Amino acid sequence: MTSQNTRDAQGTPSPRLVVVGENVMDLLPTSHGADVLRAAPGGGPANTAVSAVRLGTPTRLLARIGADGFGELIRARLLGEGLDPAGLVAAEEPTALALATLGPDGSARYDFRMDDAADWRWRPGELPEELEPGVRALHAASIALFREPGAALIEGMLRREHERGRATLTLDPNIRHDVIGDPGRARESVLRHVAQAHLVKASDEDLAFLYPDLSPVRAAHALAALGPVLVVVTLGADGALAVSGGMEVSVAAPRTEVADTVGAGDSFMGALLNWLDRHDRLGEGPRDRLAGLDKTELEDLLGFAVSVAAVTVTREGANPPTMEEVAGRGGPGAGSTVLAAP
Repeated sequence: MTSQNTRDAQGTPSPRLVVVGENVMDLLPTSHGADVLRAAPGGGPANTAVSAVRLGTPTRLLARIGADGFGELIRARLLGEGLDPAGLVAAEEPTALALATLGPDGSARYDFRMDDAADWRWRPGELPEELEPGVRALHAASIALFREPGAALIEGMLRREHERGRATLTLDPNIRHDVIGDPGRARESVLRHVAQAHLVKASDEDLAFLYPDLSPVRAAHALAALGPVLVVVTLGADGALAVSGGMEVSVAAPRTEVADTVGAGDSFMGALLNWLDRHDRLGEGPRDRLAGLDKTELEDLLGFAVSVAAVTVTREGANPPTMEEVAGRGGPGAGSTVLAAP
């Protein structure tokens, strides 16, 4: 188990998890129809950071915050959740926007407005030169991995930390086809990131983009062959699976009432990181720490992540649960959980 958190001069716990990536202001439909929208702060990496900190993992988000009213709402959200504020950069550019439409099953699709957004305009010197000694994992995800000029700086930071070997590197490509640019170059970029990561979480949709001719489990093995110790795949209503050291572990996804799936995959990722942190599977010597997971532990890991996602999908927007709320639903194995498509 982890030791007691250290705190800075302001009383904020020193981060054990650092997440790098974007915020996005989601514009969600309301009960008044498609002409009346509700603004809700989101973005995959930001949602994952919120999920992890709500579950109890001290977390810092490295993000550029837009210089507009939406940016003010985003900053208020992040600080209100108790995320370490040291990684938030005040930017001159506007906030990225995503117009969400919901299918009959609550699944979300997005129309992005982000060409000039702050989130991928990283400048030299804005990202940290090294992670603090107490940071046990660095997580990178989603659109910020693909869009320049920031993508190259993020990739450089990941490469540097991979060489240092002091923190577990985790990746969620969360591929958005409309905003990643040239598909061939995007695929090459993802596979480079995968080769540096110790843990990769991907959806079945991500795998269909990367390996269109392979089943999800075969695609997971293909990713694992590139270097990650652990590959986790979300399968929508069919549950989730993990591949590690030749083992294949899966969990089912019993039915639950779904409001929408916004943020489900992100909260799943936050739960993975929280479980691994609580069980001392993150940090220096990352490959050995993850390679030590046995089948029972992998089942417990997936079961917890499924339970967290199950609460998220019962709520509108990206609203992951606290540990108390997960326990209140019975937790893993209670027969009332679902993994909705991210």
